[in-house]
Amino acid sequence: MLRCCVLEFEGNWEKYLPLVEFSYNNSFQSSIKMAPYEALYGRKCRTLLVDLIKEIEEKVKIIRNCLKVASDR
Repeated sequence: MLRCCVLEFEGNWEKYLPLVEFSYNNSFQSSIKMAPYEALYGRKCRTLLVDLIKEIEEKVKIIRNCLKVASDR
C-alpha cells in the first residue's frame, strides 16, 4: 500500500499518508474478519466523510442510470 502511494503521488506522497492510514484502518481484513479500527475500538468508524462518500456514490449511480436510460432512447 505504501509503495503504491509513493509511486502514485511521487514527490508529495507523505502529504497523503494520513489518507492511506485511514483507508487501511477502515478496510475489511480477512484475517480478523473486520477492519482494524473496528477490532481496536469495538465499533465501526463513522465519519462525516464516509457518509458523504456513500451519498455521492448513490447519486452517481442514479445519474448513470438516468444517462443510460436517456441514451437507450
